[in-house]
Amino acid sequence: MKAMNPIELNLFASRVAAICDEMGLVLRRAAFSPNIKDRLDFSCALFGANGELFAQADHMPVHLGSMAFAMGSVVKELDWKAGDMLVLNDPFLGGTHLPDVTLIAPVLVENELIGFVANRAHHANIGCETPGSMPVSSSLEEEGIIIPPTWLIRDGILQDAARHLPDVVDGELTGDFAAQAGANQVGVLRLQQLVEKMSAADYRSCMAQLNDYADRICATTIQQLKPGKYHFEDFLDDDGCGTEKIPLAIDLTIARDEVQLDLSESSAMVRGNLNCPESVVAAAGFFCFRCLMPVDTPACEGLFRRIKIKTKPGSIVNAKRPAAVAAGNVETSTRLVDLVFGALAQALPESIAAASQGTMNNVAMGYIDEVQGTRWDYYETVAGGMGAGPNFPGLDSVHTHMTNTLNTPVESLEMHYPLRVLRYTVRTGSGGSGEHKGGDGIVREYEFLDRAQLSILSERRQLGPWGLHGAEAGAKGQNLLNGEELPGKCTLEVKAGDRLTIKSPGGGGWNSPG
Repeated sequence: MKAMNPIELNLFASRVAAICDEMGLVLRRAAFSPNIKDRLDFSCALFGANGELFAQADHMPVHLGSMAFAMGSVVKELDWKAGDMLVLNDPFLGGTHLPDVTLIAPVLVENELIGFVANRAHHANIGCETPGSMPVSSSLEEEGIIIPPTWLIRDGILQDAARHLPDVVDGELTGDFAAQAGANQVGVLRLQQLVEKMSAADYRSCMAQLNDYADRICATTIQQLKPGKYHFEDFLDDDGCGTEKIPLAIDLTIARDEVQLDLSESSAMVRGNLNCPESVVAAAGFFCFRCLMPVDTPACEGLFRRIKIKTKPGSIVNAKRPAAVAAGNVETSTRLVDLVFGALAQALPESIAAASQGTMNNVAMGYIDEVQGTRWDYYETVAGGMGAGPNFPGLDSVHTHMTNTLNTPVESLEMHYPLRVLRYTVRTGSGGSGEHKGGDGIVREYEFLDRAQLSILSERRQLGPWGLHGAEAGAKGQNLLNGEELPGKCTLEVKAGDRLTIKSPGGGGWNSPG
């Protein structure tokens, strides 16, 4: 196929991205849980025949970046056939943390493997003994069912190995797993139709050209940075198991044609669950550099060829089994974004924003009645303040960086669970002051209408989000139960009438107001 001009490249990129968008719509509308249908905690993407990322929707950066990093190792050396579907959540074999379950399906045209479609979605019940499946854990086994890459469907037939999954009932796939499978089936059909219309050879040529185009965008972006080596450090509050002020460190080396993110000086693995697999670190690094590129840049493998990740095995940013990782995917990943942007602010002092809230404020709750054989599980993240930038104030009360979800609507939460939301408002004055003020956080207050078990995994309760160039930090977050302060990470029993208040951090300000 001849070389495509920029308009043709853009049209092709839009066509493959639209397949991911349609997959997301199907998943959202077919899902049962508020996590997926209301909060949008899912992601959809297309991959090449070797597992290289080729297209994605505007979903969750932590999902998509980690899949881009790890998919190749998951799909290689498997005998893929039409009608297959692979399921996994193992963080050390291509996953992120156990609640995030990935389904992968091959796309074949005339018996030739063209590529893969995949989606990853958060399940509030993944078999953990703690409701919400986000406990203050110290081993992977405490966090729920571990699913290595396993055939969910083979030749169109549900496999016996998948029958222990929560949404397999009487030999049938139901609930959110069925929604995920349906989204993949739509993705397979749409990609087959596109390839059949173009021909497999032309499709592969378009893929190669689009990846090379993305690589040129990345190269241009790097060339605009000031070459050098930039060091930045930040600290996680604690791991919930006794370790405090946990260091994260980066040496960012910017060369003429590539960058290296060296996180080897970060903390060793901790007992708590702030550890994360290297794929999550890559997701944070990819995200930060993607933010420097034009809005319409295609999201594919070529975009990340020049971004190198270096970590130390056995560290908090390259954890090894059986380390606990539930909060690594949500809390450590978010703080790694702060880390990379902190280093980039030295190379681009007039372009990088101050730190955003730096936490997802994870709230998990529910109740397991072993006598009745029933349970309910609920999980959500709470928005906060965005950091201010060189020509804008930070946004108030938004999800930032590695999460791209919504808050669960009050009506949905109260309809599904024995909970009432008493207060949901902007946390006025929590953004850091400066020439440009940081965004304000949120105050969200829940009343329990029945007894429950509550788990909180949150950060920025000890150190507020930093400001830049002499501006103030954002306010630290705070967790309260019946007016009494709670630790940033805790699991406890609550009773009917108890009230939980989450005050999320504000964003850092930008530039001294003087």
